[in-house]
Amino acid sequence: MHDSEKSDSTIVAMKPPNKAGLPVAEAVERRAGAKGNADRQSTPRTQSRKRVTQALSRVRQAARHRKKERFTALLHHLNVDTLRTAFLALKRKAAPGVDGVRWQDYEADLEPNLEDLHREIHRGAYRPQPSRRTYIPKADGRQRPLAVAALGDKLVQGACVMVLNAIYEEDFLGFSYGFRPGRGPHDALDALSVAITSRKVNYILDADVRDFFASVSQDWLVSFLEHRVGDKRIIRLVRKWLKAGILEDGIVTVADSGTGQGRLHVGSHDKIGRRLASRAAHPSSLARSALRRQTPKVGAGCSN
Repeated sequence: MHDSEKSDSTIVAMKPPNKAGLPVAEAVERRAGAKGNADRQSTPRTQSRKRVTQALSRVRQAARHRKKERFTALLHHLNVDTLRTAFLALKRKAAPGVDGVRWQDYEADLEPNLEDLHREIHRGAYRPQPSRRTYIPKADGRQRPLAVAALGDKLVQGACVMVLNAIYEEDFLGFSYGFRPGRGPHDALDALSVAITSRKVNYILDADVRDFFASVSQDWLVSFLEHRVGDKRIIRLVRKWLKAGILEDGIVTVADSGTGQGRLHVGSHDKIGRRLASRAAHPSSLARSALRRQTPKVGAGCSN
């Protein structure tokens, strides 16, 4: 019933070997993503992905070697190649946003559409549309609200996520698994299983920030971004997405806090919001300060 609202399947890692001398959290073997999309790519599209990888590798190297670097020139990475790569990563049968445009509709005139979108971004004329509100059932019987973005907005967000990943993946520690490329909950569980079976463990803490995506401060999200991103054009794009609003029952609502889940169907939910949320969980003084402000209630359990 709700298949059309779902996102692409997550990548599940194999159970890692418990080898001595390797950090437990790093022992999880990464697996390649589904090869169905890659098998269908033409040579020009494969070359396009290679160009994106090569261009962003320079960003990754700078982020790796200069931990306090603020990147002031990033918008040029949002080019036709990155937009095309973002398009090819989308789920073909994903539900459309408020514009009603589906993957197949956009593909029919793909290159002209990408060129037009690219020009809008770099002229400053790009304006995101409101996301369409929809709901899917949760395991406990409640409804999870999702925000389905228009297809063009998904592409710009997807391209922006590639750029942000090139920076922030160099900052994350090996034991961080949340909303990272090639990692997921199964990887974290595998690493946890190895840890608790190979060494003495007295306590396991399970904590969750309640209703995080509906209550997180948008100003703090942008503050995290500005800690490493000095390109004001990228900052403006993120602010536009945060203020694009949600369309439900014919009414557009723009909130002062929170970020809608599901705005980008490349992974599981809103990649921009989750990428910044993952950065907020990173062990830094800025992150700890924000989390203290943003955590009204945390449920935790421990056992000996």
